[in-house]
Amino acid sequence: MDWLIFDYFFSTGVMTIITLIIITINFLLALGLIFLERRSAQSVWAWILVLFFLPVIGFFIYILFGRTIYNKKLFVIDENEKVGLEHLVEEQLDELNGDTLDFTNPVAKKHKKLIHMLLYNNQSFLTFNNSIETFVNGRDKFDSLLADIRNAKDHIHFQYYIFRLDNLGKELYDALLQKQKEGVTVRILYDDIGSRGLSLRNFRKFRNEGGQVESFFPNMLPLINPRMNYRNHRKIVVIDGDVGYVGGFNVGDEYLGLSKKFGFWRDTHLKISGEAVKSLQLRFMLDWNSHSGRNNLTREERYFPDNIPNHGENPIQIASSGPDEKWQQIKYGYIKMIYHAKKHIYIQTPYFIPDQSFLEAVRIAILSGIKVNIMIPNMPDHPFVYWGTYSNVGAMVKMGATVHIYEKGFLHQKVLMIDDEVISIGTTNIDNRSFLLNFEVNAFIYDAEQAAAYRKIFEKDAMDSTILTEEIYDSRSNWIRIKESFANLISPIL
Repeated sequence: MDWLIFDYFFSTGVMTIITLIIITINFLLALGLIFLERRSAQSVWAWILVLFFLPVIGFFIYILFGRTIYNKKLFVIDENEKVGLEHLVEEQLDELNGDTLDFTNPVAKKHKKLIHMLLYNNQSFLTFNNSIETFVNGRDKFDSLLADIRNAKDHIHFQYYIFRLDNLGKELYDALLQKQKEGVTVRILYDDIGSRGLSLRNFRKFRNEGGQVESFFPNMLPLINPRMNYRNHRKIVVIDGDVGYVGGFNVGDEYLGLSKKFGFWRDTHLKISGEAVKSLQLRFMLDWNSHSGRNNLTREERYFPDNIPNHGENPIQIASSGPDEKWQQIKYGYIKMIYHAKKHIYIQTPYFIPDQSFLEAVRIAILSGIKVNIMIPNMPDHPFVYWGTYSNVGAMVKMGATVHIYEKGFLHQKVLMIDDEVISIGTTNIDNRSFLLNFEVNAFIYDAEQAAAYRKIFEKDAMDSTILTEEIYDSRSNWIRIKESFANLISPIL
């Protein structure tokens, strides 16, 4: 009996000590959230609630999903090259400030404040000599990409958030392997979380041929990755420094519309030829150097050819953003576009859970008489995110926005366009994850012809959509209302 009493008090004492340690750690984490980290008030409160209402589970959730990487030097560039880049930035800024930049495109000149902002904060050079091909169908995009891969002469830089070795993935892998065998330098970079199930072992044959492969933020232990909340969501391909791809399509059979769950996959991707490819090349190099360690890339002439032929006008800035940066560059670009709109705004996005600054910008636009059109999918790929999206667009409908629910399949593109003048197309969703946590890249295009062509694409998509009216939204079930309320509660950490 005495031993039983001793065991009881001993086990109780140990549990008490463990509980006190966990509460103390959670308290210190909460202090760190408040005083040391760059977060919104909503995000801070959400994590504090997680830590104190789920003290044990919440601690591990925070370790896996909650830690920031701001101010960590992930993307390092050689000092000599940095001087050259800073000189280019200063030169273009001086020309913008002195109104001496040679604008041959009136739309670019009209939006020079947006250009200035992206250039000043993001070193996003304005380039003029570009041509653009827009893809809205996965098979067309990947057929074009495969043809360009097979025509490559010097190098292929290949980066995707999701890279599945299914039928499409194997088709691309075989094409890349063949080019490596032919003597073309091929580098593959994939996100470790996005490409779950993929590992460096899958590229053994490719690496034996001299190909180079890296994963972004790889797991340190199986199923454990303390940086798993930070994902490289970029999709970039650069071939011979002449051709670049950027947009929403990942590599997988579902992006060809072959998924039984999603059916037709509606996305938008760009093929760019011209000066803007240099910016995509630089972005890939920075991402590659952050993880290669032993095979860092430098600004060699082969990667940045000077003899670029005349491709046309199409002014483009390639902007990137990520949790390592001080400013939310692409979100700022979106908001600047919204505030500059005079007639209409078109938004296509799979998720619409932005922060208050973005929502306020859209509300002000609606109240100013600007026609706001928002298109979202009719099905979720992430339930909580979808119901948060549905709640937000419902509020927009009540204010006067036109909301289209795409019915043909899954809508995945990330596009914002204003006044048939400026378009932003890339990888950035309109949610806090893309704005704060993901590494993203977008092309900002200043051209009336390209914008008008995109509006026709939107109008065609609208024919495959239904309008969300105030009456339809108000008639939603109580169960949907509950899901919306819960999604809104946790939206800062979705």
